[in-house]
Amino acid sequence: MPERAGFCSSREGPLDRANQPLAGKRIVVTRASERADSLVQELERAGAEVLRLPTLGAAAPVSGGPLSDALRQIESFDAILFLSATAVQCTFKQSTILGKKEQLRNFPGQLIAAVGAVTAQNAIDHGIRIDLIAKGGTGEALVKELGASLSGRKVFLPRSDRGDRGLSEALREAGALVTEVVAYSTPAPEPLDPEIVERICRADVDVITFTSPSAFRNLSDWIDTLTLARLSSRVRFAAIGPTTAKSIRKAGSQVEIEAAEPSVRGLTEAIVTYYERQKLNGAGAARSRG
Repeated sequence: MPERAGFCSSREGPLDRANQPLAGKRIVVTRASERADSLVQELERAGAEVLRLPTLGAAAPVSGGPLSDALRQIESFDAILFLSATAVQCTFKQSTILGKKEQLRNFPGQLIAAVGAVTAQNAIDHGIRIDLIAKGGTGEALVKELGASLSGRKVFLPRSDRGDRGLSEALREAGALVTEVVAYSTPAPEPLDPEIVERICRADVDVITFTSPSAFRNLSDWIDTLTLARLSSRVRFAAIGPTTAKSIRKAGSQVEIEAAEPSVRGLTEAIVTYYERQKLNGAGAARSRG
């Protein structure tokens, strides 16, 4: 493969970047364009060359319908479970439209729980209290932590149109009375950049990052799952958390990098840690691209 062109910003010279932990690494970011900047900046700050390949379109809030119906009777619920920051944002937006913002903020029920610190912080930033953050970082972990405490309780579950239905089923098996509504849709983007897709197919990248199961599923619409599974032995697949990692592995691909904390910083740190360990083991430069 031809030698990669050097890259430096106005603040960093070539020598500075060469000493950064991800120097010389080419990393694909599949996050939706409007949400990718923070991850791109973190990776570039660590020295990586970043290729943007959004496999998701902009999250589209749902207005009216079941979400509005649920928010109109928000005081009747015993618990609210937020699985993502986007679910928080779209639920809050619709509550504001309906004049139910303060009822959401002053929720009288037993519990408001969130999956992950980022989701929890987003709720807090909107003035919504959080009583519990799932330690395991997944919806399944949240159900296990709550155990039988939700038995017989009315649970409000706003979520993506592409969310895993297994969570609501697990809640019902635990005895919860679940009102599951779509708070936002996650459409596929416009056609992917063919040059970057071709680079991926040639294993001419080091890492592909995935921040949701949908990001991986949409990429598999362009590169079939069997090809992705084969590529995952040559290109490192990096997942933002256990839910995303589980979805990728279920499709037959390897996930060698998984964030300990489901956040942009956690994902970046996981990638940096992976390559630092590779360097210590003397194996970083041994992997073939072809």
